[in-house]
Amino acid sequence: MESIVLCITGASGTVYGIRLLEELSKRFNLYLVVSDSAFKVMEAELGMERSEFLKKLPENCRFYSQSEIDAPVSSGSVLSLTEGVIVAPCSTGTLGAVANGISNNLIHRVCDVALKERKKLYLLVREMPLSLIHVKNMERVISAGGVVSIASPSFYTKPETVDDMVNFVVGKVLDHFGVKHNLYKRWRDEGF
Repeated sequence: MESIVLCITGASGTVYGIRLLEELSKRFNLYLVVSDSAFKVMEAELGMERSEFLKKLPENCRFYSQSEIDAPVSSGSVLSLTEGVIVAPCSTGTLGAVANGISNNLIHRVCDVALKERKKLYLLVREMPLSLIHVKNMERVISAGGVVSIASPSFYTKPETVDDMVNFVVGKVLDHFGVKHNLYKRWRDEGF
């Protein structure tokens, strides 16, 4: 089974990371890195404590804290064998670190290694409004080969629940990695 790296930062929208974890673990072995801030946001947004989250991790998932800078995926020799890296949600702090080549923690390092190894890097930023600094940082990441996306649900799918909106955004991330799914109805899909 192929492997992929999923990082969850302290931006609002930890539900995106959790939903991606559920979907990706069906198809990949997972390296999972969760920041300390993400656990705080997860508890505030979803009422889920760190211990509860860690208890529910699938068997094909290897968890690392942001401080484990010596984790296997901090090395290009391991990361180069993965399908790439997804950061969801991605805080603007993480965006800034990645855009400027700063590796203060394992999430930053994994993103830096993905760029140098020319692996797919997808940052799902969850912030609004954006400052010019954020936009310039996005430009730097895109120029370096990464993909930057704003967590922006569609309305042509006629979402009825928050879960419908989350599934659309998660589905768009999965599309980028070529992962087949049925999380949302595609625009004027004719079934081919």
